[in-house]
Amino acid sequence: MPATVLTAHALLLDMDGTLVNSDAVVERCWRRWAIEHGLDPEAALKVVHGRQGYATMAVLLPDRPMEENYADNRVMLAEETADVEGVVPIGGAPAFMAAIAELPHALVTSADSALATARMGAAALPMPVVRVTAEQVGASKPDPEGFLKGAAELGFDAADCIVFEDSEAGVAAGRAAGMRVVGVGPRAAALAPDAHVADLTQVRVEAAEDGSIRLHIDEA
Repeated sequence: MPATVLTAHALLLDMDGTLVNSDAVVERCWRRWAIEHGLDPEAALKVVHGRQGYATMAVLLPDRPMEENYADNRVMLAEETADVEGVVPIGGAPAFMAAIAELPHALVTSADSALATARMGAAALPMPVVRVTAEQVGASKPDPEGFLKGAAELGFDAADCIVFEDSEAGVAAGRAAGMRVVGVGPRAAALAPDAHVADLTQVRVEAAEDGSIRLHIDEA
């Protein structure tokens, strides 16, 4: 199959499931939380990816006061930040990050700054200079706020940006922002992104002479 070529001026990167494989930690922490609240942990794990914790809790416990979700989210963030066992880079992530180091890009994650720093560090990946973390947005993905802020900080229109995402909430956020989406990993396969890869080994980055970024994608 010939490579798909997408052209952009900036890249907006999710972290968990896109650059960093943190599934082991996420599953440990959220299984524990679900059991403590009398929920089916398998059902809970189907909705946790891509959202901030309080937003996941609101989906799982819709009648609970939001103040309790915010409180539990603070505890969850502390637990996840302290637990980096099994956190590794997604396949191809180190080479991908090296390839875009001098190109316009930003991290747009539902993690807060401390958690993002811990996981990027555990995966030995460089932290982008421009990043939008949980503290900087008023609404969690699938709201497009984070991606729109990332584009604005980089100085580009939404149509000039490509999002890399793995989750339903993240893909929806990228689309709502008016951006094209490259889906990464198994969760993204059924979401009909503009292109899909199993991991980042299937993406080759080319810096064009006109300042644009060309992504050569060997689709999964």
